[in-house]
Amino acid sequence: MQKKNTIDAEKINEHIVNWLKTYALNAKVNGFVVGISGGVDSAVTSTLCAQTGLKVLCVEMPIHQDPKQVSRGREHIEKLKNRFANVSNAIADLTSTFETFKSSVDETDDLAKLNLSLANTRARLRMTTLYYFAGIQGLLVAGTGNKVEDFGVGFFTKYGDGGVDLSPIADLMKSDVYALGKYLEIPESILNAAPTDGLFGDDRTDEDQLGASYDELEWAMLADEEGKTATDFSGREKIVFEIYKKLNTLNQHKMNPIPVCEIPK
Repeated sequence: MQKKNTIDAEKINEHIVNWLKTYALNAKVNGFVVGISGGVDSAVTSTLCAQTGLKVLCVEMPIHQDPKQVSRGREHIEKLKNRFANVSNAIADLTSTFETFKSSVDETDDLAKLNLSLANTRARLRMTTLYYFAGIQGLLVAGTGNKVEDFGVGFFTKYGDGGVDLSPIADLMKSDVYALGKYLEIPESILNAAPTDGLFGDDRTDEDQLGASYDELEWAMLADEEGKTATDFSGREKIVFEIYKKLNTLNQHKMNPIPVCEIPK
């Protein structure tokens, strides 16, 4: 599996920052709100937003969060605040809110479905919280999804982390995000951490859930765009390509517009 060429981080940084600033000024808002997870996507997104000079609110929203994720997120926020005077932060501990929700709904004996539904609930509580802050401070919710997550395998929660106003890094592969993160001097603790959505309250990684690494999925996404099929590969490549195609097919409902029943005239 061959990796794609390295991006021109400086030019891409400048392009995204200009795009963000232009969009916000045209929308007549004060700036952006970003949910900080302790991962590279939210760290890069918030740093891009900070460079616009507009207000940037970084929000921590722990729900039974792994302490390592919390510490990485706070390390990034403090560094960002020291670099940019337009950056502020807020903490909304949603643990008790999540527990109240759990006690208010019926559970099921199907643990796989239960755990997935509760994981998605965490993401949707966070989306609601970000829009609360956006509403009272006149901000746009900046999405943190990258290209392989948003348009490849659909690895996001519908109306959770997928519920945003704009997506500054959604045309960048995960490897591009890492390259941009290094250029932006994101903390090493974040750059070296295994990617995780942090929605299950344990140490499972994105690769554990997806069955393939982001480098592998990027390769499969590019191969699919070239018109390749599973029959073109063998061994690990075939396995990864089939994982990609399965997830891409199952999650089309996230990537496509909501179906509308059109009434004939």
